Amino acid sequence: MNILYTVNDKFVPQIGAGICSICENNLKETEINFFVFSLHVSKKNKIELEKLVKKYRRSIYIVELDDINQYFDFQFDTLGWNPIILARLLMGKILPEWVKRVLYLDGDTIVRGSLDKLWRLDLDNKILGMCIEPTADKKRREKLGLENRYYYNSGVLLVDLEKWREKDAGTLIIKFYQKWKGRLFAADQDAINGALKDEIYPLLPKYNFCNIYYQYPYKFLCTLVKPLRYISFKAFQESLKNPIIIHYLGEERPWRSGNTHKYRKDYQKYLAKTYWRDTPYEKGWRLYFICWGIFNKLTRPFPKVRYSIINYLIPYFMKFRSIKLRREK
Repeated sequence: MNILYTVNDKFVPQIGAGICSICENNLKETEINFFVFSLHVSKKNKIELEKLVKKYRRSIYIVELDDINQYFDFQFDTLGWNPIILARLLMGKILPEWVKRVLYLDGDTIVRGSLDKLWRLDLDNKILGMCIEPTADKKRREKLGLENRYYYNSGVLLVDLEKWREKDAGTLIIKFYQKWKGRLFAADQDAINGALKDEIYPLLPKYNFCNIYYQYPYKFLCTLVKPLRYISFKAFQESLKNPIIIHYLGEERPWRSGNTHKYRKDYQKYLAKTYWRDTPYEKGWRLYFICWGIFNKLTRPFPKVRYSIINYLIPYFMKFRSIKLRREK
């Protein structure tokens, strides 16, 4: 089993918790290789990551990218997302040739169970497997040429790396991104959807489980993907009952003070087993989460209203992120 993360130094505690969660829940797996594409991760943090993986008798390979811009011959603006998100597009060139399949995970994910079934999943001759993101805005889908296609979330990618290399998927995605002058709402995620729309196999939500699945009812999610058919109610319920990979999508993240995420304790559980167990919570979020909780209670009976408000607010959230990212630089 091969697992890929991309990370900067600030996000290492989350990666550490994620790696720990995989090791703890996949003890029977004969081999697990972790690959980390690093953007200025400190020497100390690299050593601690190596120690963590060694404790479970697994392997880790850390590749320092140094400057993400050197891999692209055009200017881009990730619009509030850290540029490290683009590193996953380089997997075909950077990962060693012996890696034939890889499971990419965003740094804000935690694994709660065995990955065996996902890892061995038949992708039906597609390049990669992804989970449908039913809440993706219709105008955004149309802009990407996905009028009658699903839109997928790129936080979890099960990649047939042989096919990825054979079809030069990385280059196709980057060219799509370049066509839009390096300015897409969700950067590489939009580009993956637009460039590989015929090469994606749908995974069950339990492998990329985010808060939308308990904030919106099944019937409403079905209406959002029409005229396409969403997954079966049985599959949806199965994912709700036992999600395997939790994706802490959006602002509701368990390392922020005052957070009430349904699966926050899973993150805390695995972080506590790592070198970064004493990492302080991000401050300044308590009032936000109080307001967020009130908003969720008031809008729960009215999913359509909630959806409209969220879509209206998203550009403002992204503007805030963009300003914050510039300040951090």
